[in-house]
Amino acid sequence: MSKVAPIDQRKADHIKINLEQDVRSALTSGLEKYRFTHEALPELDLERINTTLSLFGKKLNSPILVSSMTGGTDAAKTINMRLAEAAQECGIAMGVGSQRAAIEHPEQAESFQVRKAAPDILLFANLGAVQLNHGYGIDECRKAVEMIQADALYLHLNPLQEAVQDAGDTNFSGLAKKIEEVCRKLEVPVIAKEVGWGISERTAKLLADCGVSAIDVAGAGGTSWSQVEMHRAPDEFTRQLAGTFVGWGIPTAESILNVRKAAPEMTIFASGGIKDGLDIAKCIALGATLGGMAGQFLKAAAISTENAAEAMKLTKRQIEVTMFASGVGRLEDLKAEKLIAI
Repeated sequence: MSKVAPIDQRKADHIKINLEQDVRSALTSGLEKYRFTHEALPELDLERINTTLSLFGKKLNSPILVSSMTGGTDAAKTINMRLAEAAQECGIAMGVGSQRAAIEHPEQAESFQVRKAAPDILLFANLGAVQLNHGYGIDECRKAVEMIQADALYLHLNPLQEAVQDAGDTNFSGLAKKIEEVCRKLEVPVIAKEVGWGISERTAKLLADCGVSAIDVAGAGGTSWSQVEMHRAPDEFTRQLAGTFVGWGIPTAESILNVRKAAPEMTIFASGGIKDGLDIAKCIALGATLGGMAGQFLKAAAISTENAAEAMKLTKRQIEVTMFASGVGRLEDLKAEKLIAI
């Protein structure tokens, strides 16, 4: 049996802490500041509400994204497979967690390989952008994509997490140029993704100039990875450092608007504190294409594939009922004018 590498232990810690501890941000997503206009006479048939869309050459039944969570351990393999089976059944998109563990320890690749369970889903590979400053390049990006037969690659941005993590990778200098090179050379779309602290106008403009195909804002309001790192800190200094930033970040709703302002043509994925299909519908109305959820699906998949599928079906129905009661029959008609800021 191979010795467990530190990166594998970190992945196992992350799953355990997310399932057992309160790691929510002190901020909210900002979505609670909006509500839809209710239409008592919607002139629609609920059963004919259309939530389908096409993205990166794949058809989706609903604008739901199973946000990137995990991989690199046996427990992660089970969870990823259940999530993928459920996503296949529901016809929605899915991202895997950071594949660095499998790039550096190829025996871990299987924990990310879900295509056999989900041949048709829109699937996103995932690497930390900061690794481009630590010897990674286009070859590793291609490996991540090929490893799981992905349709696109997430490059995730997590400067605050790295800064409060024991021995984190904190050299983010010159990354934009390297992200631009990956966007230029990689055969599939590149998506820039925060991990829970949102996207500013400045960052959105910088990423658009790099040539990314989409931005996942992953705003503040959901899981705070500084809180996760606080729970696994090796000493009191690191624990207090991580705990300082529980209220840090740009809320999800604000992040969506930041990207729209800085890069009006950019495809936006919304995640960060999204609780249900009503929140996803709000994100779509604000300008997002997909709404991602992680924690709810992780907890369901920790039980069974059936539980995960049930959670996804409920989310889809919540979107449909939101549209129905707002008098909107098609996803593309779910616009900001249907929202009231409160």
